[in-house]
Amino acid sequence: MSYSPRFKNQYSEEIVPALKEKFQYTSVMQVPRLKKIVISQGLGDATADKKIIENSLQELAMITGQKPIATIAKKDVSNFKLRKGMPIGAKVTLRGDIMYEFLDRLVAVALPRTRDFRGINPKGFDKRGNYNLGIKEQIIFPEIDIDKVSRIQGMDITFVTSADTDEEAFELLKAFGFPFKK
Repeated sequence: MSYSPRFKNQYSEEIVPALKEKFQYTSVMQVPRLKKIVISQGLGDATADKKIIENSLQELAMITGQKPIATIAKKDVSNFKLRKGMPIGAKVTLRGDIMYEFLDRLVAVALPRTRDFRGINPKGFDKRGNYNLGIKEQIIFPEIDIDKVSRIQGMDITFVTSADTDEEAFELLKAFGFPFKK
């Protein structure tokens, strides 16, 4: 018996039949699914200090279990002391089992650890069925040792779904247990 993530099983056994019935789909293939999760950090201060990028890449690797890449500037901006080709951010794209594992940890462990947490904003949809979530502190993830953190940084998490409308994507994410505000 091979291992399969909890959310992957829950999707195929519970979420697909529920969404198929709710939206009156004729085929299982019409049911929206989670395609990928993209986690990114913009690190504008990295122009002055190269260690910021290295620390960010290490932390993203610990959080996601996958090696992130540094994003680089596409053009020069003299006001920000920015040169073309300089690293100014970090990102990682999760798919498959790693994606479901990360989603499970995010919903069950990390989000409830957020200070003054009252749910996530349901207005982060982009009219194409994708959801964007901003996190202010990377220390909500249990993989991060708070004593070794040099500076608190936020991150943007984008959930890319195959849903055609925001309503379908909302129901999909709600079925995964996303704590949306009422």
